[in-house]
Amino acid sequence: MKLITFLVTVLLSIVSISSFAQCLSPVNFVKPGEKAMPNPLFNHNMTARRDSTPSKPYLYVAAKAQGLQIYNISSLAAPVFASSVAVSALNNLDVNNMTQAGNYLYLALGSIFSSTAQSSGLAIVNVSNPNSPTVTSIYTFSAPSGAACVTVDGNYAFLAAMQNGVLVLDVTNKSAPVFVSQLVPNVNFPKVGPSASELDKINARSIVVKNNIIYLCYDAGGLRIINASNKSSLKETGRYSNPVMLTRPRAYNNLVLNDSLVYVACDYAGMEVLKIKDTANISQVGWWNPWKAHLASNTWFNSPGHTNEIEFDANCKMVFMSAGRSDVMAVSVANPALPDSCSQYGNKTDTLGTWGLGKYQNQLYICYISTWPLYIPFNSQWSGVKILTYNNACTSGIQEYSDEKTISVYPNPASGEVFVNSENEPGSIRIYDLTGRQIISSVILKGVNKLNTHVFSQGVYFYRINSGKGNLVKTGKLIIE
Repeated sequence: MKLITFLVTVLLSIVSISSFAQCLSPVNFVKPGEKAMPNPLFNHNMTARRDSTPSKPYLYVAAKAQGLQIYNISSLAAPVFASSVAVSALNNLDVNNMTQAGNYLYLALGSIFSSTAQSSGLAIVNVSNPNSPTVTSIYTFSAPSGAACVTVDGNYAFLAAMQNGVLVLDVTNKSAPVFVSQLVPNVNFPKVGPSASELDKINARSIVVKNNIIYLCYDAGGLRIINASNKSSLKETGRYSNPVMLTRPRAYNNLVLNDSLVYVACDYAGMEVLKIKDTANISQVGWWNPWKAHLASNTWFNSPGHTNEIEFDANCKMVFMSAGRSDVMAVSVANPALPDSCSQYGNKTDTLGTWGLGKYQNQLYICYISTWPLYIPFNSQWSGVKILTYNNACTSGIQEYSDEKTISVYPNPASGEVFVNSENEPGSIRIYDLTGRQIISSVILKGVNKLNTHVFSQGVYFYRINSGKGNLVKTGKLIIE
């Protein structure tokens, strides 16, 4: 029975790899502004978060050895430095990640690029006045390895503390966090008896907590589910690792929750959509695997992309991911079984590579790191933050629907001519490429309308058909062969 289950999982994964995609509307990215680090070749911006209060337009940046950097982004086109908290005020620990709860920022501290350089730590910073932040307290764990991520649930802070696993702290008193418990998940999964070099890659990288359940991205150790009903005694209740990647390196870096599904950024293996309603029996629903990580020809070193941090737009059913040399990817999960690339920001052939990603409304904050001097796994020679805005049909407030009985677009795939058969009154059709650039705009009349697509390059396009009153009637994908 286990063999049958495994084969079915493999088959579903391969189908997800090769099936036609489901993206119906491209995402249009616009970059209103950016801010470079003082020494962009040597410094690192790990991630960024916009203040959660709408009336406080401040951006908090985890800047590794440069501590916490704060910018006023009243003008997205011209971020202005507001203040900072140096690592000298943080027990000389790097700042990697953060989360906000009320007027407090919680910082995940300690270098994550060396398992022995710095301790795992947490800082609580009062940002009621972002122009003058104050460090309320610092907690330092007894063992090194750093902390990659922090989240807060009620009066508890949870650290994804790399090789130190999960650390739970009571932060009721912001001036004096109290250690509650630690859990280091069993490292003998998915591989039993990992070597010493493999053990170095098994780290607690990202953590989400909801309803007393911890969802932990355990890097090469897979996704772990931990019951946190008793904060003093954490218990692992579920685990998952892609069986197709059993003999390949894998890295579960970050995740977001959406009801009974999680979307997991899987480094050079893209993104997996997992069903976690029964946390003891996690199953794969879909796999966005654009770089074909299941093939021996693609490795961590030569992959065009490395997904790391992830954000979810529930209204658009769109996932955004920082993707290394591929900068930012927008992936539709309208059909979770067939996640699909909608748009990309950036150029995989340049010398820019991303690490972190934050989101506020329709704004994205993209954090770039420098990989000088080794340039592993990609060549990135600039560190800073780029601010993007995005829009597509859902963010512009248009209600999308399709009336298959009254309008059709054929043939699809097409090679030279495309016909639009409409039973409606006059309207219009617009066709876009993958970047969101409009290629054609044409009036369509009632009856059969012909479009000349001879000038189109081979590839995938999107169309939007509106009625004469401007209402959206139909969206779809058009393949030109």
